[in-house]
Amino acid sequence: MDYRSGCPISNLVDLVGDKWSLLIIRDFFLERNTFKQFMDSPEAIATNILTDRLKSLKSKGIIDFAFAPNNKKTKYYFLTDMGIDLYPVIYEMAMWSRRNLDKDYNDIATNWFADNIDKDGQEVKAKSIEEYKVIRQDLFELVQA
Repeated sequence: MDYRSGCPISNLVDLVGDKWSLLIIRDFFLERNTFKQFMDSPEAIATNILTDRLKSLKSKGIIDFAFAPNNKKTKYYFLTDMGIDLYPVIYEMAMWSRRNLDKDYNDIATNWFADNIDKDGQEVKAKSIEEYKVIRQDLFELVQA
């Protein structure tokens, strides 16, 4: 991958700096892992954009996929370890939004904030990452069946 500069922020933006890539990464932590599940997200991503972003994230090593054992047309996408490492970034963006934007959030976000607002951020991040790794392991076992 060619990066525009030696700045670490610029490098991250080169990898995942568009709205759709970040929302797809968020969706993995909401237990979404199929094309249809990504399409059902409330932001209503267009199919061609979703296809493009999934290919881009895969080529950058952030996600990968495995075929469903009973249907080789169905792909189950998952975050690689590199992708999982983005959770703290997603977490901090959500918390920044809550602190700085005067906005009503959807039920998923409202419930997430209610569940996590009084918890230590480091604990929430560690727990969410571990929970995702269990989901990913369950997915691996499913596709190997």
